[in-house]
Amino acid sequence: VDLSEESAYAVRWAVQNYLRPGDAVILLHVSPTNVLYGADWGPLSQAQQSPRTPETQKQLEDDFDAFTASKAADLAKPLKEAGFPFKIHIAKDHDMRERLCLELERLGLSAVIMGSRGCGAEKRGNDGRLGSVTDYCVHHCVCPVVVVRHPDEKDGGNGQPVVTDKDARVEEKGGK
Repeated sequence: VDLSEESAYAVRWAVQNYLRPGDAVILLHVSPTNVLYGADWGPLSQAQQSPRTPETQKQLEDDFDAFTASKAADLAKPLKEAGFPFKIHIAKDHDMRERLCLELERLGLSAVIMGSRGCGAEKRGNDGRLGSVTDYCVHHCVCPVVVVRHPDEKDGGNGQPVVTDKDARVEEKGGK
């Protein structure tokens, strides 16, 4: 989860359409380490990003971590209401895409469900329809990836998600 509305929608979608009784969920969030920035609350002010003392830096990081944990807990409400056991796992790295794939492998997860607006690649001018993090995970994760696009007015306003999945494939030596 990147703490956006698209992530929240993907959690709700998973509860309604994907998860089965007995499944357990890990909400995985990767916080960037080089700039304090969040998906839907924007960058922190420049003064806050450049604290003058190590104590101030530590306090800022602690506050940001608490805020992130609080937002992730809000996203988990549908899981709690449906009775699915869950954990919130927060990692930090400068490369969020790579860290997501590494954490998924390290945690031994059987699938990943990601939210997407469906417009990231269009804005970048590529032919695809996924954002850079989603696209990276679809191509590099060791487990199946389900991408749930947040419905909006360009989908005809019917409120139905557009779902794409990718089966995990093992590549042989030589790229085959």
